[in-house]
Amino acid sequence: MSRFPARDNDDSGVEDVVVRVYRCSTVVKGGRRFSFGALVVVGDRNGHVGVGYGKSVEVPSAVDKGKKIATRSMFPVKLVGGTLPHRVIGRYGASQVVMVPASPGTGVIAGASVRAVLELAGIHDVLTKSYGSNTPKNLVRATIDGLQQLITREEVESLRGVKLAG
Repeated sequence: MSRFPARDNDDSGVEDVVVRVYRCSTVVKGGRRFSFGALVVVGDRNGHVGVGYGKSVEVPSAVDKGKKIATRSMFPVKLVGGTLPHRVIGRYGASQVVMVPASPGTGVIAGASVRAVLELAGIHDVLTKSYGSNTPKNLVRATIDGLQQLITREEVESLRGVKLAG
């Protein structure tokens, strides 16, 4: 079970998870003025995932903006069963996320922000390790980068023009 409760959007079976809410303040003559940013991941748990970062003066509107941006940025993830086709390293900023396919029944072995992306993408069995910066923004984007690098066996065969053994 996920640490973050996924909320189900009523329209197309797309769920969203608020990974982190950031509070920013600016000092003005009358005191501090706060604004908020929300890091939101959306996915259908069936091979499509997206991430968005919305900013606003109020938290609910920041979450809504993040959800809208994430829905627009959704992309298909290439899966083999409930896991990844191969080992991949995603990088973003100072963060690196190594994702390794796992046998059925292993589960999602990942930190909170990486787990949110992988579960909403529909991945059930994977091992991960993060290196470098542990900022949720960077980890989520590094995970997305790794998922975009995935390539299936059939695509490798057609690109090389050969039949792979095994």
